[in-house]
Amino acid sequence: MNRKYVIFIALAFLFVIFNAVNHYYLDLLWFQSLNYGSVFTTILFSQIGIRVLYFLGIFGALFLNLMLAKKTVLNPPNLMLRHKLFNSRFGNLLTPKTYTLLALGASTMVALLFSAAPGEQWMTLLQYFNRTSFDIADPILNRDVGFYIFELPFFLLVKNYLTSLIVLSILAVGGLYFAISMSPEASPTGWWNQLEGKKHLSLLASLFFLLKALDYHLKSYETLFSLRGAAFGAGYTDVNVQIPVLRILMFISLGLGLFLIIKSFRPNPRSLPMAAGALIIASLLLGSIYPAAIQNFRVEPNELVMEMPYLEHNIEFTRKAFNLDDIQTEKYSITDRLDLEVLEENQGTIQNIRLWDYRPIKTTYNQLQGLRPYYKFHDIDIDRYTLDGTYRQVMLSARELDQNELSEGARTWVNLRLKYTHGYGFAMSPVNEATSDGLPQFLVRNIPPVTQTDLAIERPEIYYGEKTDPYVIVNTLTEEFDYPLGTTNAYTMYEEESGVTINSFFRKVLFSLRFNDYRLLLSNDIINESQVLFDRNIHNRVRKIAPFLQYDQDPYLVVSEGRLFWMQDAYTISNKYPYSEPFGGLNYIRNSVKIVIDAYNGSVDYYVIDDSDPLIQVYTSIFPDLFKPLEEMPQGLQNHFRYPVDLFSLQSRVYALYHMEDVRVFYNKEDEWTIPMENYDGQQIQVEPYYTILQLPGEQQPEFVLMLPFNPIRRDNMIAWMAARCDPEHYGERLVFRFPREQTVLGPRQVEGRIDQNTEISSQLTLWDQRGSRVIRGNLLVLPINNSILYVEPIFLQADQGEQPELVRVIVMHGESLVMEETLEKALSRIFGEAPDTPDEDETATVEELIIRANRLMSDARTALVQGDWADYGRIQEELENTLKNLAEIIDVPLIEEDDSAEEEVIPPEDLDPSEELP
Repeated sequence: MNRKYVIFIALAFLFVIFNAVNHYYLDLLWFQSLNYGSVFTTILFSQIGIRVLYFLGIFGALFLNLMLAKKTVLNPPNLMLRHKLFNSRFGNLLTPKTYTLLALGASTMVALLFSAAPGEQWMTLLQYFNRTSFDIADPILNRDVGFYIFELPFFLLVKNYLTSLIVLSILAVGGLYFAISMSPEASPTGWWNQLEGKKHLSLLASLFFLLKALDYHLKSYETLFSLRGAAFGAGYTDVNVQIPVLRILMFISLGLGLFLIIKSFRPNPRSLPMAAGALIIASLLLGSIYPAAIQNFRVEPNELVMEMPYLEHNIEFTRKAFNLDDIQTEKYSITDRLDLEVLEENQGTIQNIRLWDYRPIKTTYNQLQGLRPYYKFHDIDIDRYTLDGTYRQVMLSARELDQNELSEGARTWVNLRLKYTHGYGFAMSPVNEATSDGLPQFLVRNIPPVTQTDLAIERPEIYYGEKTDPYVIVNTLTEEFDYPLGTTNAYTMYEEESGVTINSFFRKVLFSLRFNDYRLLLSNDIINESQVLFDRNIHNRVRKIAPFLQYDQDPYLVVSEGRLFWMQDAYTISNKYPYSEPFGGLNYIRNSVKIVIDAYNGSVDYYVIDDSDPLIQVYTSIFPDLFKPLEEMPQGLQNHFRYPVDLFSLQSRVYALYHMEDVRVFYNKEDEWTIPMENYDGQQIQVEPYYTILQLPGEQQPEFVLMLPFNPIRRDNMIAWMAARCDPEHYGERLVFRFPREQTVLGPRQVEGRIDQNTEISSQLTLWDQRGSRVIRGNLLVLPINNSILYVEPIFLQADQGEQPELVRVIVMHGESLVMEETLEKALSRIFGEAPDTPDEDETATVEELIIRANRLMSDARTALVQGDWADYGRIQEELENTLKNLAEIIDVPLIEEDDSAEEEVIPPEDLDPSEELP
């Protein structure tokens, strides 16, 4: 080979190695900046360790066996083969030294190839060496659940590893023996008789049979994950047939292995084929045909009777694995009809009925509070805050900076990396209030944040978020853009040391290579004190630190002590919990960790909220510097715990089937539930779990809960509802309230049907849909109040050419009463006779909101006038007059009094020009 090519390949190889080392080194600095350096080294050394073990084992096995074959390969006993080999064109090259070098090289290459993938099994090793018990024994083999989650995966890994060593060795030396033994004259049936190295191959085969005996032994434990019976887990056939058969096969395989060891000293050409054939036939007859026959002809005709004890195991262990066994179940009889007195007693619930749907309001937030094209609200979160002494349910969203929305001319390297580094602030609105224009009534708005509440906001910058992806460099000679300020901008400098410091030219080189960005190396604005902030996306950030946890898909914003935080739920999961029915690929889950990420400095804290979980105990043992006890979390953050929607949805799906604890009822699916359907934006979708403030039965105070109704399978009436408590003193408690079977309670789809059948409501919705607008029917909320049910559905209107849905109506149903009104208060007033006390929305409206409302009312008035709708025109004029009065009071400008003596000229509608402004 040309020397230049050799040098080029060597340099390319060194560059790849250097890049890999650079990546790990900068990641180490990143982990150290978060005080998690030990986490990085534990994961790295574990991955390297298992790869080294695989490499040494495969290399050692291959090289040893190739060297054992050396004598036979270089000196075949058959004189004709020896003559043929050494008179070939390669005969002079095949010396003992070259053979050893070739064996060394081949063993190294194969070992490198097969040792790359096992690095992902590092957690299996660490869990085994740090294992603990569940103190729950399986009912069949009487092994602790911890054996199946921590030990069995390790034993299977070792078994597969040893099997791969034997198989690779057989393939390697078998191929060599076959190559030197075969000749064109050999018959197809006589190759085994001619094959050299039968003793060697027989010994390797005997080891394979011994490992197969271990495999059968481990398979007896895996029967507890069988899919054969009436439910997941070992059934009648598995326990009474499959497990005994596996033990028989284990002894057969063990005996055949010992037989081959003995026969290898007196080689017989028939020994190995006979042993292999015997095991295959036994495995086929005993391991497959016999159990299948028992299952089909004995068990299935009498399935319930024969599978009953195993169905009990499935029910018990599935409920334990998904943490359903401690759900409290109560009866919820519909006994009372709501009245004004009851509504007054439940003002905490009534005043927090969520009218705004998180989907349309996201568009409204971006339209009204985006303020600049590069600011984006990615997600709307629902939470509760005590504001001015009142416990309120609110919606809020972080105002993140999206560099992709900068104008083309502004997307320079300096702007992208040094100047536009962070988002700013958030918007917040109550879930139950809207302006007269159908827009959110913001409690926190604008930049810098403005609020009329007592909510402290001292550090509104967002350097870390859900859509904050690119790396940036702070503490440079270039000031950072902080926020727009009228026609100018405010600037700032980063005030904390949380990134990776560029303290030398060498690190500038490393970062330039890491990000493939030469301008970082050439910039004169970067100094030794500058910090690189990378991996800023909070989804990626938490997964990089602890990849062994499962994460909830919806982190949410929390405002506490004047700072912005992200709160993220994390789960410990497994698919090795015996007898537990798998849902979504797993059959054990616990919400054991709450993660708090500071939006300003990016610090990440993992708090253990369920230290009884054996999996989190193991992880804490492996990573003692990663997890913190719940007691160390500030109370202000604990006050914003939410039971996670992902977990609640999963548990609801499992509970819909596994609330049936009677085996006969479970087997026949007599009482199976399902999650209801509802109409959203013209489509039938499954009802999503929703947060609300509710006064639960038997409780004295309203509290923040996550809830979901249930229907019987294939029916639309409501059978029960589940609630998960979120406030700290009762966090994680789940309750199911079942309606009596003798009572029919309307489900969401039935209520939607009642709405569609109401001529007054349906005609109005149809009319809006035909007038250049799109009607969006929001979440139908089912609200249990004082042994009664209140249904609430908001109606949004969005212009075909617009992107700003407006809350225009609220539908309320209670008993036989179904009404649609402009506000919730008016709807309740129509049903119950008088609206509960609520603050007038105009009292809290801003000048900007009143001006927007006035312009909208003027536009509506023109439309009503052109259509000849004088009643609507008069109503709008009256509302416009009130709006202008409120505006005048705020800006302290007196309105011109109307001259009653002047005669107003009435212009017929047909003489009006719609394009002209109204007088």
